[in-house]
Amino acid sequence: MLDHGFVEPQGSGILDEPLLDAAQVSKLLGIPKASVYEYARDGRLPCVCIGRHRKFVRRDLADAVSRMRTG
Repeated sequence: MLDHGFVEPQGSGILDEPLLDAAQVSKLLGIPKASVYEYARDGRLPCVCIGRHRKFVRRDLADAVSRMRTG
């Protein structure tokens, strides 16, 4: 159990790595930050909405990019 009383589900591991913000995703993928927000809004990039903030899980991004791959 974590200090704030939240029990993380077994095997989820989503918080085992830091969540990325749009600027970090922009740099990682080499695309404009505006595109990161656009792709998150239309579902091309999966994100976690925390209030007004959009955060991204690195492995979810890797899966999404893999699905976008052509050729």
